[in-house]
Amino acid sequence: MSQRSLRRRALTWLVALCAAYLALAYFAAPEFWTFHDRGFRTQRFEMVTHTPQGIPGDPINVGLVGTQKEVVHAFAVAGWDTADAVTLKTAIEIGESVLFDHPYPDAPVSRLLFDGRAQDLAFEKPEGPSADRRHHVRFWQTNAAGDDGRPLWLGSASFDRGVGLSHDTGAVTHHIGPDIDAERDFLMRDLATAGTLSSTSYLAGIGATATGRNGGGDPYVTDGEAIVGLLKPLP
Repeated sequence: MSQRSLRRRALTWLVALCAAYLALAYFAAPEFWTFHDRGFRTQRFEMVTHTPQGIPGDPINVGLVGTQKEVVHAFAVAGWDTADAVTLKTAIEIGESVLFDHPYPDAPVSRLLFDGRAQDLAFEKPEGPSADRRHHVRFWQTNAAGDDGRPLWLGSASFDRGVGLSHDTGAVTHHIGPDIDAERDFLMRDLATAGTLSSTSYLAGIGATATGRNGGGDPYVTDGEAIVGLLKPLP
C-alpha cells in the first residue's frame, strides 16, 4: 500500500473519530443527562399543595407515569368521572346537588396549587346520591419522567365526607376524611382492578404526620408515603 493511500486512510479515520466525538459530546451526552435529570426518583418535590391564599392544603400522596390520554383513559375504565371546571353554573349545580340529594357525578373540585399552579386534571367517584360525599383526586403534570420517558403526574387524593364551613376562612367547602392513606390505597386499588396499572412503587412524601391540617382546617393522618403507579401504554 502506497504512502498516499495510508495518508488517505488515516485522514478518513481522523475525520470519523472527530465526527464521533462531536456527536457524543454535543448531542448524545447532553440528551442522556437531560433524560437522567428528569427521572422522578432523583428529584425532590415539595409534597404538599397550597390554597390560592397560600395555606398548606392536601398532601401529595399518589402519582402516575403515563401520557395525559392514558391517565384520562385509566380513570374512565375505573369508573371515575372527570370533574367539571369551577364556574358560576357548576357552583350552583353542586349546591343543588348537596341540598336536594341530586346526582352530580362531574361536580367541580376547588383549586389547589402545586408548584405554583392549579391542578391539570381532577377526577371523582361519588359515594351516595349527591356530590357531598365522594372520592376525588387532583393531578399536576411535572417536568419529571418515568424510566420509559413518559411524564410523571403527582396527585392529592382524599375523601370528601360532607360539606360545611372552612375552619380557617369560613367559606363553604368540602371536609375531607382524616385517613388520606386509605383514600390513596382505594384509588390505586381501583386502577389495579380496572387493569390499567403495570406496577406500583413508593415515593417519599411529606413524612409521617399525625396532626396534619389541610387548607380547610380538616385534620389528617398519613404515613407520609406516596404510591406511584405505572400505567399500561395504550395500544
